[in-house]
Amino acid sequence: MKRLFISLYLLLSLSFLGIGWTLDSLWQKNVDENNALDAPLVALAQLLTQLPEDSRNAYLEALPSHAQLPLNLLSPDQIALAKDQQLTPNHVVTTTTSEGEQFQFIQVGEQVLMAGPIEIDPRASLRNLFTLFFYLSLALVALIWVGPLSRDLSILRKATKDFGEAKWDTRISLSNRSQVKPLANTFNEMARHISALIENQKHLSNAVSHEIRTPLARLKFALALMPMYCQPDSDEQKRQDFLNEMQLDIKEMENLLQELLTYASLEAQREGTPLDEYDLLSLVNQSIKRLSSLSDTPIHLQAEMTTLPLVGEPALIERALQNLLTNAQRFARQQILIEVCQTPQRVTLSVSNDGEPIPEVDLPMVFEPFYRSQSVQNGNKGHGLGLAIIKRIMQRHQGEVSVSSNPTQTRFTLSWPKKREI
Repeated sequence: MKRLFISLYLLLSLSFLGIGWTLDSLWQKNVDENNALDAPLVALAQLLTQLPEDSRNAYLEALPSHAQLPLNLLSPDQIALAKDQQLTPNHVVTTTTSEGEQFQFIQVGEQVLMAGPIEIDPRASLRNLFTLFFYLSLALVALIWVGPLSRDLSILRKATKDFGEAKWDTRISLSNRSQVKPLANTFNEMARHISALIENQKHLSNAVSHEIRTPLARLKFALALMPMYCQPDSDEQKRQDFLNEMQLDIKEMENLLQELLTYASLEAQREGTPLDEYDLLSLVNQSIKRLSSLSDTPIHLQAEMTTLPLVGEPALIERALQNLLTNAQRFARQQILIEVCQTPQRVTLSVSNDGEPIPEVDLPMVFEPFYRSQSVQNGNKGHGLGLAIIKRIMQRHQGEVSVSSNPTQTRFTLSWPKKREI
């Protein structure tokens, strides 16, 4: 990162210096050396050339006197010029003495017109100093801009390195004025998401190992007892019951794996998922008809409309509804109530039952995977994934699920937008 700072700083500084120096040189070459300031002297020389030599001095004396710019006509042998300086009729030759005086010469026929001595402005020697100060100022401005940027990029680099070393709690804190603040926010959001996924995977691994241990232990115990039930004189009914119990253990592990696969498949939004049109009320009636035979508790539907067309993933909505209904059938006493209502933007579906309430301490945790209440209502069956799957289905539809429970009613509510954003 230090190399990046140095290279960027040098690039900006040298760019300023090179561009400024080039423009200054071009200005001096095309403006100063074009004798734009010497035009009056050139014009005077051309005018004197048109006059006879014996009347030129009289003409100069008749001109208004300018003490700052004395004018004299000399013969060429009265002046000494450098070897590289040649007199021409339309070109002013400028020389500077060691005493800080300046003379200008221009050819006028066989004579030479001399202007000077002219005192050089002492401030002219400060030009290079001011030029240097200008470029140093530009370099300072570049440093003020590049310095904080380099520092923030170093923080980003260190945070990325720490995160790559499995420090999942790494976050970046930058000033709101930082030019890379949006990048830091994106990193933090990514870090939070990855941390949540890793913690979730750890939790799932621990939970699966715990959940599968019980049926697996029963199967191992059953296999150890298998020879005893396979004796010729063993009771056939007991042998069949024994095998049926083993089948139940296998079925329990299969159900657990199926629930895990469903939960994992809903872990993230899938881009490009095809959305279908469906009627929510038809889907609800279909689920009621399919599940009514599993329990004697009646299921009632209450809705203000007869149809409710939506666009989404109907299979997932049906799965969420079925999970809620099967849970309600385990706990309900007299009836299960499904309510469907809508607003211009959202759809709400709730499933209520009149069974025992969920303990208040369990309410914040019921949608966590593998969480099961410590209460013993109805044997507390299941793997604790049903409500977690519902939560992810709602997240998939940009919606939410909530629960409320009191001694007379427990209600689960699904709410999601009518128009799902892709």
